[in-house]
Amino acid sequence: MSTSASNTPANINPINPTVARVTERITERSKTLRTAYLARLEKMRGRGPRRASLSCANQAHANAAMDSGTKIWLNQAQKPNIGIITAYNDMLSAHQPYESYPQQIRQAALRFGGTAQVAGAVPAMCDGVTQGRPGMELSLFSRDVIAQATAVALSHDAFDATLCLGICDKIVPGLLIGALAFGHLPTIFIPAGPMGSGLSNKEKAAVRERYAQGKATKEELLAAESAAYHSAGTCTFYGTANSNQMLLEAMGLHLPGAAFIHPGDPLRHVLTDAAVERVLQLTEHGDQFTPIGKLVDEKVIVNAVIALLATGGSTNHTIHWVAVARAAGILIDWQDFDELSSVIPLLTRVYPNGTADVNAFEDAGGPTFVIRELLSAGLMHADVKTVYGNQGLLGHTSRPALVEHPEGNKVQWQTLPAISTNHDVVRNVSDPFAATGGLRLLQGNVGRAIVKASAVPEDAWIVRAPAIVFESQDALVGAYKAGELNKDFVAVVIFQGPQANGMPELHHFTPVLGSLMSAGYKVALVTDGRMSGASGKVPAALHVSPEVAQGGPLGKVRDGDMMELNVHTGELLALVDAAEWEQRAVRTPSTEATFDYGRELFAAQRRVVTAPEHGASTLFID
Repeated sequence: MSTSASNTPANINPINPTVARVTERITERSKTLRTAYLARLEKMRGRGPRRASLSCANQAHANAAMDSGTKIWLNQAQKPNIGIITAYNDMLSAHQPYESYPQQIRQAALRFGGTAQVAGAVPAMCDGVTQGRPGMELSLFSRDVIAQATAVALSHDAFDATLCLGICDKIVPGLLIGALAFGHLPTIFIPAGPMGSGLSNKEKAAVRERYAQGKATKEELLAAESAAYHSAGTCTFYGTANSNQMLLEAMGLHLPGAAFIHPGDPLRHVLTDAAVERVLQLTEHGDQFTPIGKLVDEKVIVNAVIALLATGGSTNHTIHWVAVARAAGILIDWQDFDELSSVIPLLTRVYPNGTADVNAFEDAGGPTFVIRELLSAGLMHADVKTVYGNQGLLGHTSRPALVEHPEGNKVQWQTLPAISTNHDVVRNVSDPFAATGGLRLLQGNVGRAIVKASAVPEDAWIVRAPAIVFESQDALVGAYKAGELNKDFVAVVIFQGPQANGMPELHHFTPVLGSLMSAGYKVALVTDGRMSGASGKVPAALHVSPEVAQGGPLGKVRDGDMMELNVHTGELLALVDAAEWEQRAVRTPSTEATFDYGRELFAAQRRVVTAPEHGASTLFID
């Protein structure tokens, strides 16, 4: 790798007192669990090349299919061997570019004095394909399946480092949880980048609303969707997939600035080679040993949460990063998110928090600009380990550029401009879009919930209206089509939590609610389900816990009850007389749920899954 230009933020302030207090509280809360996790890692390290611990029969099986030159190195067990975990399939546009990566990584590893093998592949479903379909009920559980598949792949104990190839919603959290189970290994994530900008997100959303109103044909809708999602690469709105990339950058698990370089950009190829070279330098064979389990500590987890808040990222990560932290022996909760949000400024406007896409975000400075700004204000921990080197997070405040070299193109990290190149998309910390972060905790007599405040116009931060209770997405859409929803109301959609049906995302009715808002009605959503990073302009109290299937009080709401959602005060209330509320029974489903399309195979997960605030996990149930 080439050296980096100096890009140290001037006059870095001491760490913000709230950030310090929350970090200290997390550290104290996690002390016992984290100590046990680190002790487990120590037992796994210090044994030299992993191949050397395998018997001859073990090695013969593991090396049988390799070419003769690589096999010699593997059999000698003197060179570090990289395990590649790939989420490749060619249905996900974001993951299609990964088809050629293993061959490139194997060749690069040989050049840099190591070897590489595909240790295993993990499933990678597309939430865009399963929206409103039965398969969406497997989406959340797929994260834990991916974590387990990662562990299965690495269980051969034949690798000295890991390279993870994954981008999208549940895939990155799953890969990260699995990698942390093998926390004694250095790990780098290699992104593949976003597709080019197509039909704007604003225009796409407008066609969706017109279709919901019966004013656009299915052919027009398909044409719009195809113009928006049109080529290889990640979808360009700032949903869960691209929030993943922002968080990985803030955690120092990418090479700096790697997230949003296009799949076909020559720099993308060179960055992948650089990741191979770097992960080999981080193994026990060298003097920069950096296992992922020690890299991901309490400060790194807090940095990830801060990056989410500063960019108005996906609400899904109030679930996923709780599970990620738990995999590293660290305990966080929604109170931590909320307290940090009170001091973290909103520095970006990327759809659905604005009109720009991630390509405009990258052009205006991208993740490296945001990280630099937060560090300069003492709003991120600089003193952390990263995969890049010994500069801590300051090493991630420069962006990569391609430079010609007689031996082949190289990457060099260069200084960013001091001022954002697009003030409508990314801003300096001294002039934020909002003084507080993108997510807020709501709580009251119906439970605890998360709202993506940054996506909601401030004049919609308070909604007080009668409730209409639905037990499914289809029921809400049916009521709209019947003309029953042309009024102010709060849609209460229940039995959508992890134990009820796997907690599918509920975008099927997003255009409906958006259309009603555009028509001038005051509407809001309250649900024990999910809506991810693309929740849009509708004020939505998501992940209400405890869920109704577990007896959560949201199940006491009846049609006509006045409800209040107040982002300013953090309140979520059913305005019902306290004595009457206490006497009410929680609703039970009016019809028996049907589980098919593979959903029947996940009955055990539905029984044991934890609450969303505990990560909605089937892996950590103690």
